[in-house]
Amino acid sequence: MKLTAIQVKTAKPKDKSYKLYDGMGLFLEVSPKGHKWWRYKYRIDGKEKKFALGVYPEVSLKDAREKLLDARKLVKENIDPVAHRRKTRMERTSERELQFEILARQWHEKYKGTVSKKHSKDVLHRLEKDIFPFIGKKPIAEITANEFLKILERVQKRGAVETAFRLLWYCRSICGYANFLGCLQVDFTLGVKKLLKKPEKKHLASITNPKKLAKLLREIERYEGHDTTRLAIKFSMLVFLRPGEIRKAEWSEIDFERARWDVPAEKMKTKKDHIVPLATQAIEILKELKAINGNSKYVFPSILSRARPMSNNTVNMALRRMGFTKEETCAHGFRATARTILEEVLKYPGVVVEPQLAHKVKDPLGTAYNRTTHLEARIPMMQVWADYLDELKESS
Repeated sequence: MKLTAIQVKTAKPKDKSYKLYDGMGLFLEVSPKGHKWWRYKYRIDGKEKKFALGVYPEVSLKDAREKLLDARKLVKENIDPVAHRRKTRMERTSERELQFEILARQWHEKYKGTVSKKHSKDVLHRLEKDIFPFIGKKPIAEITANEFLKILERVQKRGAVETAFRLLWYCRSICGYANFLGCLQVDFTLGVKKLLKKPEKKHLASITNPKKLAKLLREIERYEGHDTTRLAIKFSMLVFLRPGEIRKAEWSEIDFERARWDVPAEKMKTKKDHIVPLATQAIEILKELKAINGNSKYVFPSILSRARPMSNNTVNMALRRMGFTKEETCAHGFRATARTILEEVLKYPGVVVEPQLAHKVKDPLGTAYNRTTHLEARIPMMQVWADYLDELKESS
């Protein structure tokens, strides 16, 4: 049966993508997030292919059927609609519009809406510094893999090994964008990664020696800076989440009665909801913070504006003022401190510690990470960890 406009409008998302068929190869694909795409399934030279006809509701059922008739005419003439669309776009595009820099800036306009302003600015700066001066004015289809490789090798020779890999990723995304527009058929970034010098893996500085950790804990207690900063350092040491996840904590996420912090998926690097059991020491810190910052939605608001969270460098700057260098420790290094001592000193198995760190790991039974993984074991572990830190702080 043919689809109706009501069926298309009311189609609800399910756990997996599914299709609603209208006939003659036309169907509506509905994603788990509720996105709806019109597609045409056809065959050219015996091979099954799909042709995108637009997104609902921008393209209605009536519009999709009209587009289908045009595509079917091409197939009857043994012309691939996808190739025909690319050719048409190329013919309509001026030579200047095919230049790499023009396409890259178009890509960046779309990309910047998915990342922070600072990161977006950094991406464009890197392209302007290392890529545009060499291939910016060239038509993207004329750039060769060897030419691109030499550009990245020049970047690596000045010691910016990791930057070269970031540039590779940006340019690969730009090529994907150009391919979507029909401006590029052969991606010049393919195969380049294997020929680049691999960056050395760097571990963030952390203190894993109990005696040195005891010194740090005592210095934190003596810290004379802003109270919110001092308490942020203490809280970070207790819960050992990522600095970005901690500084964005909101009071609405804290459950004092159940002694837990429910971190929503959008704030986690894993993009999964996460439960942080709170030891009594952590609860006491939060109560102290509530008296200071209760009128802000953030547990750790910025000193300059309570409408936004603390700066991502506040804790690190405090550690420097206490006399600890970046080679000794950093806010992110608290995670390695906890993981190492919990496993090596307090003898907690990694299968319990890793879920608390919100790492995407699997337990021995192959169960994928979820917010309640080993929660019953993590609750007492967090209290043992807090008590251990108190004992260290009081030790001579």
